Amino acid sequence: MYKILIAGIGGVGGYFGGLLSKEYESHNDIEISFFARGAHLQEIKDKGLKVVKGGNEFRTRPKLSSNKPNDIGIVNCLIVCTKVYDLEEIIEQLTPCIDNQTIILPLLNGVDSSDRIKSVLPNAQVLNGCAYIISKIKAPGVVENFGNIQTLYFGIDQKKPTELVELEKLLITAGIEAIHTDQISKVKWEKYIFISATATATSYFKSSIGEILSDNKKCSLLKELINEVTQIAKAKGVAISVGIQKEVLRKLESLPFETTSSMQRDFMNGNRTEVSSLTEFVVKTGLELNVRTEVYTKMLEKLLTQK
Repeated sequence: MYKILIAGIGGVGGYFGGLLSKEYESHNDIEISFFARGAHLQEIKDKGLKVVKGGNEFRTRPKLSSNKPNDIGIVNCLIVCTKVYDLEEIIEQLTPCIDNQTIILPLLNGVDSSDRIKSVLPNAQVLNGCAYIISKIKAPGVVENFGNIQTLYFGIDQKKPTELVELEKLLITAGIEAIHTDQISKVKWEKYIFISATATATSYFKSSIGEILSDNKKCSLLKELINEVTQIAKAKGVAISVGIQKEVLRKLESLPFETTSSMQRDFMNGNRTEVSSLTEFVVKTGLELNVRTEVYTKMLEKLLTQK
């Protein structure tokens, strides 16, 4: 029996976890479980998880949905899709599900998730990973993917272990656009450039992506954010692709005009935000590496007053 646990059934975990649950719902050798909380968990228990994408939708019931790690037991693969600020707490809670053979795959917005997991569980098998997806909880028990990008990357730098090739096959069979790469640090940082600059700009301007791209001044500052965080990545020795700014803008232009970032929505709803990981991290790392981050610093000062 191969057991997969998805921790955090929000936009990311709900979409990918939903596809996994749907594919392997009646499978005898693969078991999918969800770790969730509150009304969302109760609705999933009562009616299953509903996943919506465009005009298509489906409802699925995982093998187990719970907020009690001991009920889930040891798993082969733990996919972590919580908010960055909950990471250490979640890992500590889920230790009853983890042994030395468990593969842990974080799909969070920051770039230091793997290191933070290892600080809690030094002997754990932790991958690097990231996901490009625009999705959210629409209502308790309902997750909607409202973008046209839904790709999951994972791996270990300069290695392609056999078990990860098998995991890739398992994910792809479930309809997930999964890519196993031995250049995951490069992929992860390029995703961070995308999400950090976008989250910071949309939250600072309180504007959708389309509104920012159609305003010359706002778009110019967005480009400055992309340049600043790119310089941080390069200073850390990451081989960022030539033309990364054009690639980020191309992805943003492909999204619906009204698309917002999850951090922007959290600010608007008065929720706890990921500003520490997505904006402040860039400023602090810039100071450490002597890389200028003038636009990030300016926007951070305003965003911190909105917390």
